[in-house]
Amino acid sequence: MRLTSFTDYGLRVLMRMAQAPDRGFSVSELAGEFAVSRNHLAKVVSALASAGFVETKRGGGGGARLARPTASIRLGEVVRALERDQALVECFSPGGAVCSLLPACGLKGRLRNAEEAFLAELDRSTLADCVQPAFARAGTPLRASAANRKAGPDT
Repeated sequence: MRLTSFTDYGLRVLMRMAQAPDRGFSVSELAGEFAVSRNHLAKVVSALASAGFVETKRGGGGGARLARPTASIRLGEVVRALERDQALVECFSPGGAVCSLLPACGLKGRLRNAEEAFLAELDRSTLADCVQPAFARAGTPLRASAANRKAGPDT
């Protein structure tokens, strides 16, 4: 399985927000941290808000923040929401694809099973499982230095 960069950044945004769940984050701030286009990240945050993972507020004291507790956000749920329009293979797309192997294809069912197993595995974990407690308490950005990552939170 391969996730789109859209979903990758969606997961990163949620993990960053989980570090400081009561704080509002601006799209510009997050885009700067992740070194990604502000416009791209704005679309990601909008999709997360539409799916009910984050809430947004304009103006002073605004920004985006988690709409639910981290323990209630399942990773599979996030991936399904953000990958909704991305078929694993062309024949899974709405309307399917013209394929000379159908209906005798023995691969499609196996790929569907693999996709379901992948998402089921992600459903076993929540956002809370992905946020390192020491970083979350300190509010340290996820892109901590390589030395900090090697040393670990207890050193």
